Amino acid sequence: MKVLEFTGLKNVQKVTAGLSQLLADLQVFYTNIRGFHWNIKGKNFYVLHKKFEDMYNDAAEKVDEIAERLLMLGEAPKHNYSDYLKVSKIKESPLVSDGDQALKNILETYKYLIQLERQISADAAEIGDDATVTLMGDYIEEQEKAIWMMVAYFE
Repeated sequence: MKVLEFTGLKNVQKVTAGLSQLLADLQVFYTNIRGFHWNIKGKNFYVLHKKFEDMYNDAAEKVDEIAERLLMLGEAPKHNYSDYLKVSKIKESPLVSDGDQALKNILETYKYLIQLERQISADAAEIGDDATVTLMGDYIEEQEKAIWMMVAYFE
């Protein structure tokens, strides 16, 4: 038995391809944020150290949700880091200890992620995949709020 036989979704390939891309990108992003968390220094250490921890925990939760969504859509999620590095559009960050530099990296990453999530949402809407549309909408809403806060930090 296959899940799609019961959910009625068809032609999920564009959605699963997008989700697979997002999974790879978020895995690399997670690792970058861990590095920022470990290596941050300076006057904003206490605030940013905790904020980066919240961010990487959030990314880890999203990774799990996306992998499970892929399984629901009949696709086995890749789980090897070597596979992620081959396709991720997010590149591994070098060692960063400056908070402003780390936040600028995160802002650029969110910009990319939101574009990808909007495309996945549009593809999902075309096939009536409301669950994926909702998931992407939730991610976009969270990231837009985080962007607003980081931009306010720099003003």
